[in-house]
Amino acid sequence: MPLSWNEIKDRALKFSREWIDESSEDAEAKSFLDAFFNVFGVPRKRVATFEKRVKKLDGRDGYIDLLWKGILLVEHKSRGKDLDRAFNQAKDYFPGLKDRDTPRYILVSDFERFRLYDLEEDQQHDFTLKEFYKNIRLFGFIAGYQTTSFKEQDAVNIKAAERMGRLHDKLKAVGYEGHELEVYLVRLLFCLFAEDTSIFERSQFQELIEQSTAEDGRDLAQWLANLFEVLNTPHDKRLKSLDEQLAAFPYVNGNLYAERLSTASFGREMRDMLLEACALDWSRISPAIFGALFQSVMDKKQRRDLGAHYTGEQNILKLIRPLFLDELRAEFERVKNSAKKLYEFHQRLAKLKFFDPACGCGNFLVIAYRELRLLELEILRVLYGKSQSLSLDVGEFNILCDVDQFYGIEIEEFPAQIAQTALWLMDHQMNMLVSEEFGSYFVRLPLKKSATIMHGNALQVDWRDVVKPSELTYILGNPPFVGYSYQSKEQKNDCARVFHDVKSTGVLDFVAAWYRKAADYMADNPTIKAAFVSTNSITQGEQVSVLWSDLLRRGVKIHFAHRTFQWSSEARGKAAVHCVIIGFALHDAADKRIFDYETSQAEAHEVKAKNINPYLVDAPSVLLEKRRKPLCEGVPEMANGGKPTDGGNLLLNDAEKAALLQVEPQAAHWIRPFLMGDEFINSISRWCLWLNGISPHELRTLPHIMHRVEAVKTMRLASPKLPTQKQAETPYLFGEIRQPTSPRYLAIPKVSSERRRFIPIGYLDAEVVCGDKIFFISDESLYNFGILNSTLHNAWMRSVCGRLKSDYSYSNTIVYNNFPWPENATEKQKLSIEEAAQAVLDARAKYPNSSLADLYNPLTMPPELVKAHHKLDSVVDAAYSKKKFSGDSDRVAFLFERYQQLLDEGKTKPSRKKSN
Repeated sequence: MPLSWNEIKDRALKFSREWIDESSEDAEAKSFLDAFFNVFGVPRKRVATFEKRVKKLDGRDGYIDLLWKGILLVEHKSRGKDLDRAFNQAKDYFPGLKDRDTPRYILVSDFERFRLYDLEEDQQHDFTLKEFYKNIRLFGFIAGYQTTSFKEQDAVNIKAAERMGRLHDKLKAVGYEGHELEVYLVRLLFCLFAEDTSIFERSQFQELIEQSTAEDGRDLAQWLANLFEVLNTPHDKRLKSLDEQLAAFPYVNGNLYAERLSTASFGREMRDMLLEACALDWSRISPAIFGALFQSVMDKKQRRDLGAHYTGEQNILKLIRPLFLDELRAEFERVKNSAKKLYEFHQRLAKLKFFDPACGCGNFLVIAYRELRLLELEILRVLYGKSQSLSLDVGEFNILCDVDQFYGIEIEEFPAQIAQTALWLMDHQMNMLVSEEFGSYFVRLPLKKSATIMHGNALQVDWRDVVKPSELTYILGNPPFVGYSYQSKEQKNDCARVFHDVKSTGVLDFVAAWYRKAADYMADNPTIKAAFVSTNSITQGEQVSVLWSDLLRRGVKIHFAHRTFQWSSEARGKAAVHCVIIGFALHDAADKRIFDYETSQAEAHEVKAKNINPYLVDAPSVLLEKRRKPLCEGVPEMANGGKPTDGGNLLLNDAEKAALLQVEPQAAHWIRPFLMGDEFINSISRWCLWLNGISPHELRTLPHIMHRVEAVKTMRLASPKLPTQKQAETPYLFGEIRQPTSPRYLAIPKVSSERRRFIPIGYLDAEVVCGDKIFFISDESLYNFGILNSTLHNAWMRSVCGRLKSDYSYSNTIVYNNFPWPENATEKQKLSIEEAAQAVLDARAKYPNSSLADLYNPLTMPPELVKAHHKLDSVVDAAYSKKKFSGDSDRVAFLFERYQQLLDEGKTKPSRKKSN
């Protein structure tokens, strides 16, 4: 058992007194270093060797005074010698060491002075022998205490997973696979952590492999099997004749080593791989980060992007802080000056229960537990005083929070095992933090409590079988991100089963089912609070009315929300998706919070809200349903452009057009400009064969066009869709023809980059054929152009439209037809809007060679155009309200209130009929 810091300090003082007068390196250096290690309760001969011979760069032999492989190199000199020279001498030994044996720390000393170098942190610490007791915590790595904070970008996380991945592949290659391989790797993971975090003696696992197993690895598997059995056996139940090294290992329990596995098989290379894993400092690896990394070793494809599959701590905190941590810390501040209230608060903290019904490797649970323990540590500081030592029963009587407060469901067995193990490891690391804080060593061995992690399908399991609602406090997590069009048949069936009493749920993303399951579960205990990370699609577009009409009907209230932001890993191979976080319950909250982002990659800023609706706006909880006609009277209809359904045979680029006209110049009459959204925004030239009205005779005189028409017919007949097959009857025409007849029409691209403040809307001549990735309005009024180009309309669009990845996906049925236009705008106001709209067009016209993409790029938008839009916003805002809007959130809130008024006044009714 590691010594307490109090005992280490006492030993350090005694050590300093005993060696105050020593000066001869040759006479007493080895005794000095043995005594130095004894200060920390670590026998030097078990971890480090004297006079290690190595080859230096010049080919000569060198002898390291002391080497602890992978950890510490000591160069000791006589009193008064040059320590800089001693450090350089120590560095000269590095080329002769194996990579896995290269130490992180170098210690140089001359009896009187110490200098410790941390090579990875690039830090140097100098102190005298008399000051040694004041600096003992610098040597926490000897005692087995974690003394550094975790870093998400620490390369050791990736190295650890990569090394375990290689070992996994080798074991699988010899036929050791499936469930047994998964359990085997989790057990090795625990051993690797244990020997670097004082669960085992320092380097105890590595020493067993190096000293007791053959170098060719032939007997390693049997030694590991024996070790696993020992770790599962209480000391009083072990054989009296047990090998001394094995007998020294502690009893772990917790069922981690209970299952009897087949004996694996190792070779020389695999033994070296395991030793390379041992050489890493596992005390620096966060269980929260490594859990997901470790899971990815099971899949070679995932491993190529190792680090892209775990959730960064910063993002997890975005959820747990507003869900419970901010509230608990605020309560701590209120009660910390009252011992009685603080004691009661501590007791309540230990009764909180957390449930992640899609826990994966336990990232959310692990970070939540760590934060709970850190708060408990602050309570202990206040109750007992930081400078005071707690009783010897510090754990049993004072540390109340434990891993059995945590529950989860995970569909895959391996990550479920990792989640449970990761919580044990985090528990131990927090116990070490308490031990450091108060000086008395505390470890929970054998393991008596564990998290409850069920291996099963969370959408098929009754959550009440995992934890009773009456016992639960919080639900949290990051359910799977699977769009409705990407769901497997089983996933679709699971969703249908969850939403058995709701219509039109085929459009819902997979994550929606967790919201419904949570709402049903919380009905048995309405005090439960929940929060999920979700794809932003459940708060935008057509999914909102389907999902949230059901949730609101069940009494769901949104307490806090992070609006759209980029959820990404902090590791290499970054996997990013655009998400929201929604905190909710079946009871209302007085203080509601919205975390908004200027861009998806910006930092959040918090605003207080009176009500948070399903669009995550501080506005009434109204739902926008698909409408066939515009909400307001007198507003022109917006239609979808035509759809070629031609296999590309009726469409031409510049080169194809030129080649066709060279052989068939008479085809020029039947070629017209053709634009989809991308071509419209980026001024890309494209053409189509527009054969409406062509006579059969003329078409037959154009053999090259006829060849294309024949290809269209073949393509349509081969389609599995009956409507497409029907269109084969007129293969020379677009499959769906929707072309405006006015001389000029207003074009609105369906998809636009999220980086733009405005959707690039503009006019097109009737000669230009409008494709199905563009909406159009035949009414070319400047007033309409002005309203649609305003910040007010664009803010509405950003709040309610769907998304294609992170890009805006405009909709006529959701965005446009539900948009509240100005009520009773005066002729003067309309004229002002028309004039401002024309000024926007005039500003664009000054740059005839610039595309709309160029003009509306936030980095290249011309100052004249920016000024014109500011003027347009001022007159459009004035047509809506006398007050000045404070920003986009204020504008959207106003529009939702206006929408609610229109519904209440009965001036309009939602139309659910299918629209173009």
